[in-house]
Amino acid sequence: MGKRRAGRELLRSLSKKQKKHLREFGEEHPFYDKVSWEKVNTTVQIDVRSEDSDKSSAESDSETEVEQVSGYHKLLATLKTSPESESEEEEDESESEEAEESEAEVDSEGSQETGEAEGGEEDKNGVPEEEEATGTAEQMVSQEQADGTDTSCDQRHGVIEEFTDVKHESEFSLETNFMEEESGDCNADKRDSTSSQALPQDPFKQHMDKELEDKEIEKMSTLPKTSSQSQWPRLGQLIFSSTLEKHKTLKADKEVDVKQLHLHKLLESTWPKVNKQFLSSVDKPSDSPFTPLQRELFCIMNSYRDLFYPERNALTNGEEVRHAYCLHALNHVLKANGQVLSNNAKRRDRRPGTDTDDYRDQGLTRPKVLMIVPFRECALRIVHIFISLLEVNDKKKIDVSNKKRFKGEFGSDPEEKPPNLKRPEDYEAVFAGNIDDHFRIGVAILQKSMRLYAPFYSSDIIIASPLGIRTVIGAEGEKKRDFDFLSSIEILIIDQADIYLMQNWEHVLHLMKHINLLPLDSHGVDFSRVRMLNLNNWSKYYRQTLLFSALQDPQINSVFNKHCFNYVGQVAIRNMPVTGSISHVVVQLPHVFRRLEAESVTSVIDARFQFFIDKVLPEYRDAIMSHTLIYVPSYFDYVRLRNYFKKEDLNYTHICEYTKKAAVCRARRFFLKGEKQFLLFTERFHFYKRYTIKGIRNLIFYELPTYSQFYSEICNMLKATDNGVDATWTCTVLYSKYDAQKLAAVVGIDRTAQMLQSKKNVHLFVTGEN
Repeated sequence: MGKRRAGRELLRSLSKKQKKHLREFGEEHPFYDKVSWEKVNTTVQIDVRSEDSDKSSAESDSETEVEQVSGYHKLLATLKTSPESESEEEEDESESEEAEESEAEVDSEGSQETGEAEGGEEDKNGVPEEEEATGTAEQMVSQEQADGTDTSCDQRHGVIEEFTDVKHESEFSLETNFMEEESGDCNADKRDSTSSQALPQDPFKQHMDKELEDKEIEKMSTLPKTSSQSQWPRLGQLIFSSTLEKHKTLKADKEVDVKQLHLHKLLESTWPKVNKQFLSSVDKPSDSPFTPLQRELFCIMNSYRDLFYPERNALTNGEEVRHAYCLHALNHVLKANGQVLSNNAKRRDRRPGTDTDDYRDQGLTRPKVLMIVPFRECALRIVHIFISLLEVNDKKKIDVSNKKRFKGEFGSDPEEKPPNLKRPEDYEAVFAGNIDDHFRIGVAILQKSMRLYAPFYSSDIIIASPLGIRTVIGAEGEKKRDFDFLSSIEILIIDQADIYLMQNWEHVLHLMKHINLLPLDSHGVDFSRVRMLNLNNWSKYYRQTLLFSALQDPQINSVFNKHCFNYVGQVAIRNMPVTGSISHVVVQLPHVFRRLEAESVTSVIDARFQFFIDKVLPEYRDAIMSHTLIYVPSYFDYVRLRNYFKKEDLNYTHICEYTKKAAVCRARRFFLKGEKQFLLFTERFHFYKRYTIKGIRNLIFYELPTYSQFYSEICNMLKATDNGVDATWTCTVLYSKYDAQKLAAVVGIDRTAQMLQSKKNVHLFVTGEN
């Protein structure tokens, strides 16, 4: 009764507009906010979780009920239900909470036992990962209410849409702030804005202020791109492509003067200090604040060309690359916001009746930079880099809103990971820290302050995972979906794109289809300040896309070639491997590469399956060819083979990314003892687990691995059970002419050319020594 009475009293205190907001969106109207209603009602843009979870699985239906445990949702219940049914609903709610708490305990125990990354199951199992947080949601709500802080629900690893920072809206609003009112580096920003006007060659102003003509737009949408090649010292072979007339081909400067880069004044002073950790490892010390790799990458980024860099390695150069694109993104945001604040002051001081077209400095929505990263740990590191780049020295700390909450939700506990796990170094580098893959967070930056958990329409930078952004965008037909905040994205950064192939690549394609579209609502924008390129719906021709990957893959290439329309052009690094990963196989093993013929890319899937069951499988049906592991990269091929094996009543077992731990242990034991002749083994399971499979005598690569190093890792598993029968080991690999990139990564570019052009369909390699 006390809860209901308190709820009614709080309900009476709400205004009519706040009650309406509560009914429609299921959360309390931020009435402490001093901004207009048109701006505030956009803070609910990402409350679409229930629709997504309805689509994903039946398990998530119960979770959406548990997610609605915040004080706002309880108030909502008092609006929608009669007093007679309130007590029953409260009892049901408490029972469901207790049930979810027990489930969360079981889940957390299970996760501690495995200690492995389950990110590969995001498309089906991504939502259940959040169960472990729901048990403490009610306690955190009551604690925050007692402390007098924001009463939003703090659920780790998941439902971040239930908390957006509304307290600092006016403080971080671009419309209501002026350059003179900013503390700290006010004069430096003034100098920067004046210097930008004095030097028209500033890449930011040069790119954003250029007005394209209709003829140029038509040319870009109809004519093919012309390309040229260039060789750079560190990056290697570069392919420059553009539809418009050829721009000046970039040259790699050996030494870069920071002043020539037109960095924001603040970043000029902080970047050398932040990047110092990488400079110490360079052989030749110099005064340059960039490493050779960063210098060439930033030279391309700063020209606002699209960039595809397929040699990002989490173990070696991953952090170098991350620092470089963070510098570029922050430089862009600071310049754009500085321009708006400067024009605010000019508009305030202008005489009435003067032309206002001189102040077109904004997009249709505020978010300028979208950063797609695979795990929460990546977002944590990016925010830390931003903070360090904004802090001039240890004495001048910047004000970061909600920093403690951010560290709690995006940080990780070292004790969560069992210490006895032995995995390859690249695995440890990729899966370090918090590897939850469902998140999104808005970041607003205004000179000396940073606001985390900003509503998307009040954010400058959005950091999200593909799954996190996918659940906001929603699907066609859903009532609650929103992608207007993507309308004016000026820089899109997709980091570690190869990992999304192991997650769900459809999420990336879905994002690319919804970016830079005209918004369905005005969201309180001042159209007199909107750039003409945005009003003309030409945003995609000005958007810069930075794509980083550990490998070259046709699907990643397709995104870069078909979804990037930058008028300045594109730059792709195309270096072919000389040796290939087969050189890292240490066991003595004959590798038989068998080429299959296919008429088209679409027919190769069926052709491979038919070739396998007609030509390859009959050779391995004999009992002598026991202990045969079949490596299958595609989950759909795996299901097809599993169904065929079951239909043919073959003696087999199988392991995929969705197999439970007990079933994995059984399958490994049966295969080791020879009780099962075949083991179907998916690439995604190997990516997320890296188990050593013992007992392998015969290997079949149904398709070449996505990651070339997986080829040598799987082959080297044969030495795990060396019992003197290595003479009988075999390895068979299926490939087609459409697998040229993957084949080159395994055997090298020269051998690939010979194998694809040869009249022979079978090629033999032998590795290892006696």
